[in-house]
Amino acid sequence: MNIWVNRISNFIKKEAVLCIALGLAVLSVFWQPVDREYLEYIDWDTLMLLFCLMAAMAGFQRLGVFQRIGDALLAAVTNTRSLLLILCFLPFFFSMFITNDVALITFVPFGMIVLQMCGKEKLVIPLVVLQTIAANMGSSLTPIGNPQNLYLYSKSGAKVGDFLLWMLPYTLVTGICIWLAVLFQKKEQVDYKPEKSGAVWGKKRKFYFISYAVLFLFCLLSVAKVLPPPVLFLMALAFFLVADRKILWCIDYALLGTFIGFFIFIGNLGRLPAFRDFFAGILTGHETLAGVISSQVISNVPAALLLSGFTDKWESLVVGTNLGGLGTLIASMASLISYKQMVRQYPGLKGKYFLYFTLGNVGMLVILLGVYGVPGAF
Repeated sequence: MNIWVNRISNFIKKEAVLCIALGLAVLSVFWQPVDREYLEYIDWDTLMLLFCLMAAMAGFQRLGVFQRIGDALLAAVTNTRSLLLILCFLPFFFSMFITNDVALITFVPFGMIVLQMCGKEKLVIPLVVLQTIAANMGSSLTPIGNPQNLYLYSKSGAKVGDFLLWMLPYTLVTGICIWLAVLFQKKEQVDYKPEKSGAVWGKKRKFYFISYAVLFLFCLLSVAKVLPPPVLFLMALAFFLVADRKILWCIDYALLGTFIGFFIFIGNLGRLPAFRDFFAGILTGHETLAGVISSQVISNVPAALLLSGFTDKWESLVVGTNLGGLGTLIASMASLISYKQMVRQYPGLKGKYFLYFTLGNVGMLVILLGVYGVPGAF
């Protein structure tokens, strides 16, 4: 009996966010019984894309691709500040085109590996916190940077140039703040000498590398709406089952479960008349603030979907739901990706990371709300 109690206790400690998400989902069933609409809550395309991206990144990591890229990067930098700047601005700029989810899945594990290689793991918390802010706010600039932007851009009928101008001030300020945050880090020398080995990739490793490179390319095509996610998922699953079943054990299924739990809870919350009426009541004239506040509770993608039914003030709603991605851990579902990777690699730093994440995100949110309030308050 004690063995099972210990196992359950350890699981809850290890997968606290998953347990919270599933607990909230189960709780919401009491006010909204299960029906067909439950299937519509879940963004299956996002889950299938995340599955394939995690598989591609796990494949690259197993092959040592990140190690080789890290060698090249460390050979080009001389101190921790320049290293952190590169590792933070990679997701900042790439997220504008490959989405915040993809940027974090790609660059958070890469950043961790690089810090391990040069013996600077003490910087892992500020790095991952800044990478998360960078990806969430870098992606806010473009219509294809994140799901809510794509939805609101399509619904609003805005021109690309206008959309870019809506978010440009906040993106620029975020970039400056990340740069300043890195400058406040102690400057230390990076002395790294890669281990020289005459190892040459054989045909099998080359085959896997090409396969996962193609999979990653297909993921980008799926992000760009060229390849439907169900097709991508079926192609990837067929490859795994035939050529590389071991990779299926490297997928973070707890993260996928966390998303499903929150999708169900948020979907049921949105069907509560009192909840919808509340937001309809506070929305008029306060679209940006409503977007920020609702995002803290239900995350910014569902907030965009919910609030778009009550207003046509598209610029304010775009700004609100993008700034709303800062703040709580669930304000942007992409933040859960970096959190899961962080606590999976460094479980002992979970509490400290959560504290720094909250302080950093809330601080950045306050700064950007200040920028918004300069020309003319809410």
